[in-house]
Amino acid sequence: MNRLKIFFLLTAITFFSFTTVHKYYISVTQVEFVKEKQSVQIISRLFIDDFETVLRNSYGENITLAGKNEPDSVNEYMFKYLKDNVLVSINKKKVYFKFIGKEYDGDIVRCYLEIENISDIKAFEISNKLLFDVFNEQQNIVKTKINSKQKSVILTEENNTALLYFD
Repeated sequence: MNRLKIFFLLTAITFFSFTTVHKYYISVTQVEFVKEKQSVQIISRLFIDDFETVLRNSYGENITLAGKNEPDSVNEYMFKYLKDNVLVSINKKKVYFKFIGKEYDGDIVRCYLEIENISDIKAFEISNKLLFDVFNEQQNIVKTKINSKQKSVILTEENNTALLYFD
C-alpha cells in the first residue's frame, strides 16, 4: 500500500515538473536621464521567445532571434516594432529615440535606445505597448531615474501610458 502511494506521488511530481502551469509575460524598461550627456538612455528587457513571436506575427517573416548567423534585417524589425510600440514625450513634446543595438543574455534580449539633445526634464510620458498585440496578460514595468529621482510604474493593455513629473 505504501509503495503504491509513493509510486503515485513520484508520478505526479514528475508530471508537474514538466508541465508549465502558468507563464508570466513581463518586460522591464529602464529609463535614465544622463544630464551631463543631454541624453535619455533606455534599456528594454524582453524574453527572447516572446519577442520572436511578436516579430513573426507583426512582419510575417520567419524571424529567429539569437541565431549565430542572424541577418541584419532583425535589427530593422526590432527597431520598427519598438518605435511603433514605445512612444515618449518629454515636457509635453513628442521625442524620438534611436536604436543603439541589442544584446542577448540567456533567455533575455536587451534593446538599447537613446534620445539625444535633452537638457532638462520636468515631465516624462511613456506609452509602452510592447507585446500587448500577442499576449493579453503582458505587463510592462517602467523604471525611471530622472533628476536623481526614481519612479516605477506597471503598464497593462488597459493602462499603457504613464505621465511622471520630476520637479
